Amino acid sequence: MSRIIIGIHGLRNKPPRKVLKKWWKKSIREGLRAIEHPRWFFRFELVYWAHMLYPEPFNPREKDKENPLYLSAPYRPAKDFHKKKPGRLRKKILETLEKQMDKIFLNEDLSINFERITDHIIRRYFEDLDTYYKATIQDSHNNEFLARDIIRTELAKVLYKHRKKKILLIAHSMGSIIAYDVLTQMVPYIEIDTLVTIGSPLGIPIIIRKILTEQKNLTLKEKPKTPGNIVNGWYNFSDLKDKVVLDYTLANDFKENSRGIRAVDKVVYNNYEINGERNPHKSYGYLRTLECSEVIHDFLTGT
Repeated sequence: MSRIIIGIHGLRNKPPRKVLKKWWKKSIREGLRAIEHPRWFFRFELVYWAHMLYPEPFNPREKDKENPLYLSAPYRPAKDFHKKKPGRLRKKILETLEKQMDKIFLNEDLSINFERITDHIIRRYFEDLDTYYKATIQDSHNNEFLARDIIRTELAKVLYKHRKKKILLIAHSMGSIIAYDVLTQMVPYIEIDTLVTIGSPLGIPIIIRKILTEQKNLTLKEKPKTPGNIVNGWYNFSDLKDKVVLDYTLANDFKENSRGIRAVDKVVYNNYEINGERNPHKSYGYLRTLECSEVIHDFLTGT
């Protein structure tokens, strides 16, 4: 059976589809070279949905930093691949923050406290996510639909097209929320060999509540499950300095599926830099981490 890697990008506007796809592939190749398993060819398709929320993509050739289409974080090759151990103090702080978030925002039955406050947080810091859950947008035929339905359909169509292949699905940032929703609600019959989430906010209590509500879990007493169509593994990679990943452990937020699979959390070092400044949320850096590259290599070789 042939194999394919399918990626879905995350929050905010992006460069044009072809450019972003090329940069994802370059990042994956970088990582494979770094683990001494270089590979030039592999099947890859990128699910691109930024055009549904933004009328024009970022322009990689724009030089004016004041122009709204200026691209501040293009692909850049890695400077080094030395493993860096995460700081123990930061890890403890994030673990404490996770517990406090659960206490503040979730009741014992997993219903949410301070609904208005959490809605404000989503609007303020995750504008695209607010649009995803609440807004309507037009499809290619100018028909109005809920944004989440149109965006989810984009991924569902690609998964359906490749349903007879072994699939490695890599979901970055908000793309991991879309991927989870699609796998559980739209195409639970399509097998996903491996799911990889990078820089994922899936563990944030607000998101957990949204998932449970959509699953019509009226009691909200049980944690959501790992999608039942994941057959081999779910790997969740997080950089501890990634500001989107407030909860870097998903294994304790999602129950195992009927196959006994649940998220395997791995702390990594995202080496993306631009102008000497590190951006630990960037997809390019996650895709070429040694840990993520090992998973990609194992999938491509069938090990």
